Amino acid sequence: MESKTQEEASIIKVSSLHCIDLANSDLRQLAVSLKQACPICACLDCGFFYVINHGISEELKDEVFKQSKKIFALPLEEKMKLLRNEKYRGYAPLHDQLLDPDNQVRGDYKEGFSIGVLCPKDDSRDNPFYSPNIWPDPDVLPGWRATMETFYQEALRVCKAIASIMELALDLDVNYFDKPNILGNHNAVMRLLHYEGNSDPSKGIYASGAHSDYGMMTNLATDSVMGLQICKDKDVKPMKWEYVPSIKGAYIVNIGDLLERWSNCLLKSTLHRVIGNGHERYSIPFFLEPSHECIVECLPTCQSENNLPKYPAIKCSTYLTQRYKEAHADLSIYEK
Repeated sequence: MESKTQEEASIIKVSSLHCIDLANSDLRQLAVSLKQACPICACLDCGFFYVINHGISEELKDEVFKQSKKIFALPLEEKMKLLRNEKYRGYAPLHDQLLDPDNQVRGDYKEGFSIGVLCPKDDSRDNPFYSPNIWPDPDVLPGWRATMETFYQEALRVCKAIASIMELALDLDVNYFDKPNILGNHNAVMRLLHYEGNSDPSKGIYASGAHSDYGMMTNLATDSVMGLQICKDKDVKPMKWEYVPSIKGAYIVNIGDLLERWSNCLLKSTLHRVIGNGHERYSIPFFLEPSHECIVECLPTCQSENNLPKYPAIKCSTYLTQRYKEAHADLSIYEK
């Protein structure tokens, strides 16, 4: 009971986040806003912010959530026919992910469906994350694939627009991140998520355990059901968790671990989790991840004699392979 009381006391109802307006043509002003949202001093703020005037229509967002609900409403037997492959494309059953093994008694109380880079079936490039996507039968879910492909491209466009602002914020050349070895051959993944049940942190039960995102950044679309919480400073004990509300017309963007490494912690990834409250909740995160060949090392503009690199250089595929493997169940458990 004492641990539960401490947990409840550590929750602040609603977080206040900065907002980036993509309709603003003054990119340098946006870069300043981005630095305010993700400063080096995590106690002042964090790597989460809202994005508005992004150009994604509400009609498209409503349709993609409508289609997302349809696939999760299928019988489990039908969903298991779309089971994810070894490259994490397709359906992930309840408890497939375990994001906080130190504090969770079992996997996350959510199911998901992942869609990666849109490529033809005969594509054979050597990439640990590159694979044809798994699609439901169009006779079962007509129009489903077209909706997902359209939303994928729109979310990618928004992420690349934010990356352009980050270039200015980090004093980089224009289109620095758009190089072939970075985002020119990206590995972005869109994931449909369906949460259910009640969470009980005192018992290690979470809709999604505490974690930071692995890649460069995440663009998150949510429904109106509260559940997402962030911890702006993970070193403060007990941790202070704040709810992030959904705002109509806005997307929630957060910095990933690779961008924190690139920027030498100037832009910080932030610990977050999802708490279930008994209501069904749906969300669609779009994870922007660089080329698997990309070497992520401290940017020249983010280091000096008095601010040496905090992380060693690492190949993107090496880092992501390890993180994905640690967080997902072995596919063999689904074999009959």
